[in-house]
Parts: sequence; C-alpha cells; structure tokens
Amino acid sequence: MGIEERLNEVRTAIAKAAKDGGRSPDDVTLVAVSKTFDADAIRPAILAGQRVFGENRVQEAQGKWPALRDETPGIELHLIGPLQSNKAADAVALFDVIETVDREKIARALADEMKRQGRTPKLYVQVNTGLEPQKAGIAPDDAKAFVGLCRNELGLAVEGLMCIPPAEENPGPHFALLAKLAARCGVDKLSMGMSGDYETAVAFGATSVRVGSAIFGTR
Repeated sequence: MGIEERLNEVRTAIAKAAKDGGRSPDDVTLVAVSKTFDADAIRPAILAGQRVFGENRVQEAQGKWPALRDETPGIELHLIGPLQSNKAADAVALFDVIETVDREKIARALADEMKRQGRTPKLYVQVNTGLEPQKAGIAPDDAKAFVGLCRNELGLAVEGLMCIPPAEENPGPHFALLAKLAARCGVDKLSMGMSGDYETAVAFGATSVRVGSAIFGTR
C-alpha cells in the first residue's frame, strides 16, 4: 500500500471516530508527521492533498521544507519535538505552530523572537500527563499557572495543550486529563493521539492528531 492509500485510510478512520463521537470530521486536523523522511517521500502526501505536517527537529525541517513550500503554497508546519532555547529564532521563522512550549525559558525565548521577527506562530503547551522523568512537558498541576504566565506576563496567545501518554499505558485517561486541563486553562485546542491511538484521541476530543508511521510507514 502506498502513501496515498495509507493517508486515505487514516482520514477515513478519523472521520468515523469523529462521527461516532457526535463531532464533525472537519473539527479534527490531521498532522502528518514527516520526521526522518526526505522530500521525495513527503511529496506523495502533498500530491494527495495533505497540507499540515509535523517535524521533531528544527534543523531537519530547515533542510527540506523551504523548498517543498516553494513548490506548494499553503503548507502548515508544526514543531512537535522538544525545542532548545538556542533554536527559538529558527523555530519562530520556520514553523506555523509550536506545540512543545514546556518551560519558562522557552516561553521567554519565543516571546522575544516573535516580537523581534514580527511572526506569531500558534503555541501549545506540552503537558507531561504521565509525569515521566525522561519526557518533556509541564506537570499537570502546573499547567494552569504556566499558561497564565505565558499569557499575562509574556503576552503569548497559547491556544492549546499537547501530550504524549506513556507508551505502556492506556492512553484514554491521559487524553481525558488533557481535555480537563484545557477547560481549566481556557484553551480550545487539544493535540493528542499518534499512529497507535489517534482514533481514541478523537473520541476524547482531540482537535489535531499527529500521525506518522500509519501514513509514511516505518522509519
């Protein structure tokens, strides 16, 4: 099965999960995760109409997306991997959505760069719902205060929350927690769900799902 066929399968599954939950499929954005794949592997997805893509590393994205965007207008690029403060300028310049704001140092660096460059990528706060020490993200109990800091002190328009549940756990409770935190923080967007659990995420209210291997195959 090729990329176009797998992409259509994922789109169909998202639409079904949304309808089963009483939602419109248009309420869920598919972020095709193209990390580690080169431009030649990505082009079939673009030709099939996909316009929203996710990348983990700023430097890798810089190597392929400027040319791909020149070929096809209307691409929306999400940073879904950890961001280092020394890459904040490059991230603000390249990405339309930064989903991994996870500490005050990064938030301040982004605020400074957005002011300097006059660009305003959409921002999500990453929440470490499983409190995993090896994983980035704000602790759930700190999410409301951190969103408040970003908005009130730094002037950042945080619009959503993002999470990556522990791989060995049922993702449902983590998705439910993120939805509860989003309501508490006053944000509307929920980025949650990957290739193995995106249908579950849609059932719990995801507004975007990050799907890579189910579209592009194994890396």
